Amino acid sequence: MIRTGKKFSKPEMSRVINGDTVLPEEEVAPEKVRLDVLMTEIFRSYNRSTLQKFIESGYVKVDGELAEKPNQKFERGAYIELELPEEVRNSDIEPEIIYEDDDVMVVNKPCGMLSEPRGQYCPEKTLGDYGFIAHRLDRDTSGLVIIAKTEEVQLFLKKQFKEREVSKTYVAVVLGQPRLEAARLDLPLTRNLKRPTTFLVDAKGKPAETFYKVLKSNGDLSLVELMPTTGRTHQLRVHMKYLGHPILGDRVYGDAKTTAALGLKPERLYLHAEKLRIKLPNGGVKTFTAPVPREFKDVF
Repeated sequence: MIRTGKKFSKPEMSRVINGDTVLPEEEVAPEKVRLDVLMTEIFRSYNRSTLQKFIESGYVKVDGELAEKPNQKFERGAYIELELPEEVRNSDIEPEIIYEDDDVMVVNKPCGMLSEPRGQYCPEKTLGDYGFIAHRLDRDTSGLVIIAKTEEVQLFLKKQFKEREVSKTYVAVVLGQPRLEAARLDLPLTRNLKRPTTFLVDAKGKPAETFYKVLKSNGDLSLVELMPTTGRTHQLRVHMKYLGHPILGDRVYGDAKTTAALGLKPERLYLHAEKLRIKLPNGGVKTFTAPVPREFKDVF
């Protein structure tokens, strides 16, 4: 007897060849992604660099196991825990969003929040975690900041600040009562070489101009409106100190003796960026407002 064809040790394979059945599709392994990338999708208020430091500092667990490196890869369904120390958690403050579109976000920065990280590792949340910073406010200053969503928009905004096309209005509580109800301060500023992190008025310094207007006063304290046309570091604080009316709560340029004599114990710097007028990438010019904090009026 002559046999034709070939005997298969696995009958199911012969059925596949004969067309009687088909093999099931091969299962595709779930995609694995870097841990730091996964975390940027989950913990959106921190940038990737900060999250990498959290991983390296031992603050991150994946499926109950301590993560080792930012470049470890896991499936998207992995359970990721971020356990920050108390001192880092307590600094976890959020800005209030005033306006947002596809290009920018305008926020009311709370007092105590940094505009940008200090150094490569900054465990606390900053405005830089929300996008690209076009201008800054001091940590102790509250108020309006516009944040770009792309580097291209950041350059567009920075150009306006550099060319002084942006209008900014601040409100401050200062010690005493300025002699003039309104005036222009044209006082150049330079770095204080004895204290390099501070600045002072110097004829050889960079131009710095501020307009002020007294809104309210009881003699001991005054609520003033400040309108800078330049954006030098610490400009408003140095200008008001030079005028003899430092801003209440200023730990660097303030007058602690006079403040104590008034029976005051300020817990913040009484400086707030109230208004911001700027041209947006969509072509419109908008004016944004952040209400003056209640403590500015309560102090009177």
